[in-house]
Amino acid sequence: MSGSPVVMRLVASAYSVAEKAGAIVRKVLHSGDLGIVEKTGANDLQTLADRLAQQSICASLSRRFPKLTIIGEEELPAEETGEDLIENGQAEEILQKSCPAEYSGLKEEELVVWVDPLDGTKEYTEGLLDNVTVLIGIAYEGKAIAGVINQPFYNYQHGAGAVLGRTMWGMPGLGAFGFQLQEVPGDRRIVTTTRSHSNKLVTDCVDAMEPHEVTRVGGAGNKETSLAVTPPKH
Repeated sequence: MSGSPVVMRLVASAYSVAEKAGAIVRKVLHSGDLGIVEKTGANDLQTLADRLAQQSICASLSRRFPKLTIIGEEELPAEETGEDLIENGQAEEILQKSCPAEYSGLKEEELVVWVDPLDGTKEYTEGLLDNVTVLIGIAYEGKAIAGVINQPFYNYQHGAGAVLGRTMWGMPGLGAFGFQLQEVPGDRRIVTTTRSHSNKLVTDCVDAMEPHEVTRVGGAGNKETSLAVTPPKH
């Protein structure tokens, strides 16, 4: 729908692009060659999946939205992106949504997209696939106004016949879609925190909240979904 506000077209594109990136992440894993390099140390890794997924996301969105500012996590050399990494689709169900009035007049050049092509890289290299997400955030004047999370390996523990991956998205004033909220008793406090970067400050903060349950997982996107989203049933 070419008449949709630019922000809705951008979210619809980001949804399809995130799914493409998730497929790339799976393909690299299945190839058996992760192409791992250390960025700043053993706990700060980059893989071929990080590199290819970021190329795919940035090139695909830049082609459709040339005035957009895109900031990717990985520092990559400038190079031409192959057509096999380009995603031109848009999620039709998003284009059918009514844009919140406060965002309907935004211009392409006013928007900034933040990309983490593979959140939870260390966990990815260790086979902790539930921790892995693809994150695309959209901001206006320094504030988040929309986001997309793809879980490339959602359902992977169900075996060879399972459909892998799911994509969630949301926008203030419109809602969040692609998942069901967990039902948690109102008198329970659950805290999700880091599995590999803890320190005294983190521990003290967690203890101060007096949680009934603490989960320690990798990846910012995974922390978000582990609190809000119903996990697959095994």
